Amino acid sequence: MHFWKKSRSYGWLWGVLAGILFLGIGASQGQLEAIWKKAVMICLECIGIG
Repeated sequence: MHFWKKSRSYGWLWGVLAGILFLGIGASQGQLEAIWKKAVMICLECIGIG
């Protein structure tokens, strides 16, 4: 029982590292600019400026 409690305590760390890895891969492929443009357009449409 102690094994499961101990192994779960760092499970979130693997998720954070995977997220950082995938963000880095996407940024190196030039996807960061495309995602940023889409996010800005959605935000502007929500508040009614765009």
